[in-house]
Amino acid sequence: MIWLLPRALTAIVAMIVGGLAGMLAGHDNAQILGVLIGGALAVGVIAIFDTARGYRLINWLRGSQEGQAPRDAGFWGELGYRVERSIRLREQDAVNEKLRLSQFLSAMEASPNGVMLLDQNDQIEWCNSRAADHFGLDPRRDRRQRVTNLVRAPAFVDYMQARRFDDAVQMPDPRGKGLLSVQVRPYGDGQKLLLSQDITERERNDAMRRDFVANVSHEIRTPLTVLSGFLETLVNLPLTEVERKRVLALMAQQTDRMGTLVSDLLTLAQLEGSPRPFADRWVALGPLFAQVEIDAKLLSAGRHTLKFPAKVEAQIAGAQNELLSAITNLVNNAVRYTPEGGRIELAWRLLTDGSGEISVIDTGPGIAREHLPRLTERFYRVDGSRSRDTGGTGLGLSIVKHVAQRHGGELDIQSEVGKGSCFRLVFPAPRVRVGADTPTAEAVRS
Repeated sequence: MIWLLPRALTAIVAMIVGGLAGMLAGHDNAQILGVLIGGALAVGVIAIFDTARGYRLINWLRGSQEGQAPRDAGFWGELGYRVERSIRLREQDAVNEKLRLSQFLSAMEASPNGVMLLDQNDQIEWCNSRAADHFGLDPRRDRRQRVTNLVRAPAFVDYMQARRFDDAVQMPDPRGKGLLSVQVRPYGDGQKLLLSQDITERERNDAMRRDFVANVSHEIRTPLTVLSGFLETLVNLPLTEVERKRVLALMAQQTDRMGTLVSDLLTLAQLEGSPRPFADRWVALGPLFAQVEIDAKLLSAGRHTLKFPAKVEAQIAGAQNELLSAITNLVNNAVRYTPEGGRIELAWRLLTDGSGEISVIDTGPGIAREHLPRLTERFYRVDGSRSRDTGGTGLGLSIVKHVAQRHGGELDIQSEVGKGSCFRLVFPAPRVRVGADTPTAEAVRS
């Protein structure tokens, strides 16, 4: 209200000055009329100037308001300043709101889950790239399209039409690559937030876990059933000494089988639950191969021709017990599955890129091509009955694969029915250290 008093005083002074000028200019009989005319003219002049200043402010408001408002004194100056300040504050609020929206959308874009915004009519307002990938959409082209017109999976359509969003719904990936979990959360005035998650790997792991528990239960139940039957036989039937010894031998065999199974399970649990082996602890391969050779000869009992490297001066960075377990599993498997009179070879060589390879080659019956990708699955057997007869648990190759991966390497399996098999453990160059007598790949080939 500071501008009101000067404005009123200006009008009063103008009227007085104009009136005095009119009184002096008029004759004796017309002085009163001169005062009125002079005052009116003075007020009119002020009004014209006032109108001109107001017009300048209106023209500025009609434009883009990029520059400053007219800097007049008095009422119009105050009004222009306050209007300009209000506009600038609103512009800054709009910029801040746009920045916050951009940051929010960037965060949604970085989300590992799919995020989609739907309006009251289930039309797509926005979706991140992960949601577009899940549902096979184009984030720009499919905007403003009804989502159920684009995603036609019956489970999803029923879910959207039922309007019961308390629980998530599972649906096949429209690309046919897996399984999606979709959850809708209503918000605002009829709007919806749709969240999608690829649960293919989780469901696969759950299925593997269920199969694992079922397989373990089966593997343990079988020898327990045999032991229970033999115990009942010993208690209830009069056996000769020969029969009694035979029953006890079979019971010991089943006990050993359960012990081996439990040991392999504990080994797997340790491999999966412990940190990776350090890369600065070097394990000499020569003593490992010597221990594996002793075990293989005991298991073979002279039924096979065994060949081991005479001298290996190489080292691998890692855990000695894990490496010994992996190599022993490969050699023992070869001994178990290779018929009597067959040949089994354990070899080491240094590859040209500095990596090292441990290979186990046998002349056994070989493995059909369709079984090769699944050999490292837990309890997977090409011939279940034969595997049990040879004392295998179905966990050996799974242990080998885990050991290889924990040491940064890989397990490669090559086999052909009737031509034997070759199992190769390849370790990366940073984990291999060799001596002067270590054979190279070229030397082995020659």
